[in-house]
Amino acid sequence: MQLTVSQEFRSRIAAGEVSRADADRFEAFVATCDRRLMRHPVITDNAYTRWFATGEAGRADVTHMIVQFSVFSNLFLVAQLLKTINASSLEGMRASKEILANEIGVIFNSAGGRPGGDDADRQGDPELVSIEGSVDGGVFRFRAAHFEWLLKIGEKLGLGFNDMGKRRHGTPSTLFFCDRLAEIYGSADANVAEGASFAVENWAAAGFWKELIAGLEAFKRREQPDLPLAFFTWHDRIEDQHAGHVMDELEAAFFAEGFDQEKFLQGGHDMLDGVQAFWRGLDEHRIAARWHIVP
Repeated sequence: MQLTVSQEFRSRIAAGEVSRADADRFEAFVATCDRRLMRHPVITDNAYTRWFATGEAGRADVTHMIVQFSVFSNLFLVAQLLKTINASSLEGMRASKEILANEIGVIFNSAGGRPGGDDADRQGDPELVSIEGSVDGGVFRFRAAHFEWLLKIGEKLGLGFNDMGKRRHGTPSTLFFCDRLAEIYGSADANVAEGASFAVENWAAAGFWKELIAGLEAFKRREQPDLPLAFFTWHDRIEDQHAGHVMDELEAAFFAEGFDQEKFLQGGHDMLDGVQAFWRGLDEHRIAARWHIVP
């Protein structure tokens, strides 16, 4: 996918709300982001998720992926907390809190009514919870924590609470990714953190969720009919929604006081390298397993 300025931004140019000089500067920066970030191989050529989508993943492959994803999911809380603490504005802090609170189980308070309907036992079920709204005024449910959704998947694969999510369960490549999230995405330098956030949003919207879902659906049909997939389908839906806001966030960052283009781009690129390490580790593991050299 190619980055372009939003139609709203073009309308503001036409209305004279944005000067031609500012518009030219921003459009040039968008082109630079497209060239230096959007063509990163983790966005354009993710070998692991492309293979996973074929449906060839067996039980051992699926189990390993879920465990590593659970480590990422749990340790992401550290990075998101740092991003909240290091926010450069109240608005930015609140935006970070939205993500953090939702991750730990606060359901978005949508206009459609109570999250999960009237059945309190199912409030927190990712099949039901909203992908829209705000955590402000939302309901907290232990079951709505994203890690608990992964535990439900792990349970069907024979995994227990102490088999998932801890740092000790992560491979070196998974831990490298998680540590880079804390260091770059959670950076105290607003330019670096914004670049990392922009990169993460674009990676998340690039289609990897759909590829994982395709592979998991194939495994479910073949081996595990009761495997719950809503953790993945929920995230796929919310990333489709987020994709429309990415350019608005880039515009806000670009025109903010003290913006440093090079720090932003470096933070984004370094973050994508960290993401790539995670997927490369999964790909190397599955290849090694087929040659029977995984201990």
